[in-house]
Amino acid sequence: MTLSASILYRLQTQHLSLPTIIKGLNDDRLERNIIPGKWSIRDNIAHLTRYQPIFLGRINTMLSDLEPVFESYRAENDQEFDQWLKKSSAPLMDELNESRNSLVECLTRLNEKELGRCGVHPNFGRMTILDWTEFFLLHESHHLFTIFRLAHMPG
Repeated sequence: MTLSASILYRLQTQHLSLPTIIKGLNDDRLERNIIPGKWSIRDNIAHLTRYQPIFLGRINTMLSDLEPVFESYRAENDQEFDQWLKKSSAPLMDELNESRNSLVECLTRLNEKELGRCGVHPNFGRMTILDWTEFFLLHESHHLFTIFRLAHMPG
């Protein structure tokens, strides 16, 4: 069990599509709730940025504890998320990149045995760190697509 080229490449590059997706949008557009009751583009960026340290913490917990059980992350249950929502897009993007570097560094240091350590997700059950990383990347890609849709909607 090793960190696949696909996972490593997406970890290193997937988030870098964000500046291209939002290029030319002003702060008002980034903060506008285009779909009532749904997150704005900036809110989605705040969520992606906030979740990275949460995910890194989960990896560290899986490395130190035997098959820990995690709750699904819900921003509305995260007492710190409101602080992230108050940040503007540029600092969020900087933090996203910095935090990603830490995440890549952590995952590339892990050996085969460590990558096979498990944690339990309430919906998906027992997953290795590699499975959790794939889940992380798919979750991120969902939000990147959401941001893309919002950036191209009228309004």
